[in-house]
Amino acid sequence: MSRLSILTRLRGDRSGLALLEFALSAPIVLTLGLCGIEVGNEALVHMKLSQIALNLADNASRVGSLSSTNIETMREGDINDVLQAARLQGAAINLTTNGRVIVSSLENVRQSYDTAAVQRIHWQRCIGKKSGTGYESSYGTTRSTDGTSDNVADAGTLTTSGMGDAGAQVSAPVASGLMFVEINYLYQPLVMNWVISPIRMHYTASLIVRNNRDFKQIYNPLNSATRSTCNLYKV
Repeated sequence: MSRLSILTRLRGDRSGLALLEFALSAPIVLTLGLCGIEVGNEALVHMKLSQIALNLADNASRVGSLSSTNIETMREGDINDVLQAARLQGAAINLTTNGRVIVSSLENVRQSYDTAAVQRIHWQRCIGKKSGTGYESSYGTTRSTDGTSDNVADAGTLTTSGMGDAGAQVSAPVASGLMFVEINYLYQPLVMNWVISPIRMHYTASLIVRNNRDFKQIYNPLNSATRSTCNLYKV
């Protein structure tokens, strides 16, 4: 059989055509499918972080020990409980390994050392191992001892403009306070890490304190609880 006849037969052969088309289209289809999975997973993580921030602010605004005089005291054990609730809620995405959660008590009250009501971040508590730029509070920080006593030395950080991004700050009502939550999380791509770099996700939430809270300090009866201060980086 001549070379020309072989080429002629090969040109007219249609067997294996479907397999050839599949081989050419499979990488495109697979890539589009992986992109869809990645977009869906990223959207799901965004939703989870938003829900965790809101739930944490809600819990922190309610929690405390209510006395017979109807005054609520916030204790270190209480704030530890709500932080652990956030950790458990975010366990599926390794929230405290890949992120940082900050709870701030933004208050607008007159303390014993004030001449008038003053807005300040009285204290902060944190959980999560991530540190450095982008993972600490973007709206003000406090010392680890702030809020642990009713002395002026532990008064916290003044913030006349409130907390939040420019143009979207929140302020505490006069003679009351609010719980402000920040979550910074490093999102690791699920399947497209060869195309998409890890990205930092940032969420905030705040809710006014519900009950008649004692804002003098955050209490720790008998030093029974370990403080989750923001100089610690733990899960």
